[in-house]
Amino acid sequence: VVIPAPTLTSVSLPHKKHISIQRQLADLEKLADLSEGEFTSAESQNTDQHVAAGKKPCPLCPEEKFKACYSHKLHRHLQNLHWKVSVEFEGYRMCICHLPCRPVKPNLIGDQSSTKMGAHYHCIICSATITRRTDMIGHIKRHVNKGETESRYIAAPAPKSSHEVLKEADTDVQVLPNYSTPQKSDSYFNPKMKLNRQLIFCALAVLAEERNPLECLDAFGATGIMGLQWAKHLGNSVKVTINDFNENSVTMIQENCHLNKMKVMMNPKEEDDCDETMEEGEENVGIIDVTKMDANVIMHLRSFDFIHLDPFGTAVNYLDSAFRNVRNLGIVSVTSTDISSLYAKAQHVAQRHYSCNVVRTEYYKELAARIVVAAVARAAARCNKGIEVLLAVALEHFVLVVVRVLRGPSPADDSVKKIRYLIHCQWCEERIFQEGNMVEENPYRQLPCDCHGSMPGKTAVELGPLWSGSLFNTGFLRRMLFEAVQHGLDEIQPLVKTLICEAECTTLKQFSIHGPASQNKQEECGVFIKTPDTAADYYVVQGKRKSNEMSRNIVKRQKSESNAEHPAFYYNIHRHSIKGMNMPKLNKFLQYLSQAGYRVSRTHFDPMGVRTNAPLAQFKSILVKYSTPTYTGGQAEGPVQSTEDAQAGDNVQTAVADNLGCQLF
Repeated sequence: VVIPAPTLTSVSLPHKKHISIQRQLADLEKLADLSEGEFTSAESQNTDQHVAAGKKPCPLCPEEKFKACYSHKLHRHLQNLHWKVSVEFEGYRMCICHLPCRPVKPNLIGDQSSTKMGAHYHCIICSATITRRTDMIGHIKRHVNKGETESRYIAAPAPKSSHEVLKEADTDVQVLPNYSTPQKSDSYFNPKMKLNRQLIFCALAVLAEERNPLECLDAFGATGIMGLQWAKHLGNSVKVTINDFNENSVTMIQENCHLNKMKVMMNPKEEDDCDETMEEGEENVGIIDVTKMDANVIMHLRSFDFIHLDPFGTAVNYLDSAFRNVRNLGIVSVTSTDISSLYAKAQHVAQRHYSCNVVRTEYYKELAARIVVAAVARAAARCNKGIEVLLAVALEHFVLVVVRVLRGPSPADDSVKKIRYLIHCQWCEERIFQEGNMVEENPYRQLPCDCHGSMPGKTAVELGPLWSGSLFNTGFLRRMLFEAVQHGLDEIQPLVKTLICEAECTTLKQFSIHGPASQNKQEECGVFIKTPDTAADYYVVQGKRKSNEMSRNIVKRQKSESNAEHPAFYYNIHRHSIKGMNMPKLNKFLQYLSQAGYRVSRTHFDPMGVRTNAPLAQFKSILVKYSTPTYTGGQAEGPVQSTEDAQAGDNVQTAVADNLGCQLF
């Protein structure tokens, strides 16, 4: 096994190292010719006698394990027992050592104690002794990931900086060489999550337009890239706190703050001192509060307007703490990267983390988003808070959920009522949310399909609990698009436009890029700010919000807009295509569904997915109607191609009826 060395740091090896660390096999053989005083091995006391007799001892084995032998036998012993199982690093081989240089716990046998000599490796960097070869390989890799490549055997000069500087959205961050490996680097930085960071930034920018200054928390800072972008682009509108439990990450965050000319505040009491000592010309210098504590602890101790959770894996362990002290009408964003469980690849893990039954379906990404929202809603309800889902995005590497917090038992009850079970047919992929809580004799009757009557066995499964409400807020998404344009975030604009179309369930793509006209500021009895497109209607009168009036407005709006929610889930056009038929283009098919009187849109969850309120039977019939046969062997079936001929359409439907019913999950 060869351990790759970092390209940015050169290894300065000491002159004195353990005898088991050599460059070549011949160097090990030369050790057998050395006298007793040239290497510290207690078992080499009789070396001179063995050499005189033509026999040589093994320099890495005690005499009771391997007796002195001739050169040809010693060569085979060193090659097979020590050299082949060595670990290579920078041209050196760390061979396995059997000398009694590692303390081993004695084994008591009766009244006698026997000490067993344990095989081990000597680390070339930190002189540690490791027993297993795989553990030694991982030990060296951890040194490389942390930039620790200088040996500790002798005093060596300070190594050159191994930090690499990356730039994203006009923000510079230092990272370690192996920054893209999670859980093995103290400064994990994933460039593929850039889209995620931009979506969260736009959500925060919308909230900053409603009220400021905002107290924001990045609970898992790592390199601090997200909090630095907030402070750098939103300025005095936000008071950013970056937290991380790892000491090396906190040090990295502080260095990145100085790299971006931000002031670091390690103690909240220092804020007043910073304001008093701020010199002229430094008014625009941001101040970032960097903390080192567990994420649950800081969210219990302090209140925030905006909280972002992005742990490695699931975030369910931090949801209760996040909703405990988040302020009313604040925003909580949750990024889940445990896609193996959410995308039904590890169903037992989803059951353990989310208490949710899930199977692999054609709409598995939206299913994952609804699983996370349901977990968020339950955590908020335990704190007597409700949620309004602003957006839910599920892409290749993550699931992002952004919700607004509505304080009070009534919003909490309303949110819990939207957590329901889903009945999913495994034959035709039809699905429907279960109605009511009463036990039914035949729950299959709720499904629009008749697969249970025509197919043997149990044809449907119960999935959930899931969030059954809307996943998007159109007004909030439009304001996010405005902020994306204002800050020049071109990469997420197509995605936000798709989300707006998906929220409205329409194919229209005409957007007016201007400030939110719904923010009419009136000075009556204080300041009244109203945003009808979202649930953020709040009153500021003499410095206090009237949450009761806000709650009434929210309830009225939710009742009036309940019928305008987008249809749940989507259909994949390829999944329901007919064998031997050429299906129409996706945009044309959307027009056909719209002409039939159904709401229809594309979805970001699946590039070939169609979100519509049409039943699956109608979806398939329209797909069959506008599909054309695939011609083979010079057959002439021109009349079937005409969509005007009803008789031909009936013939096509009859020919593919068996294919429709026999497509298995």
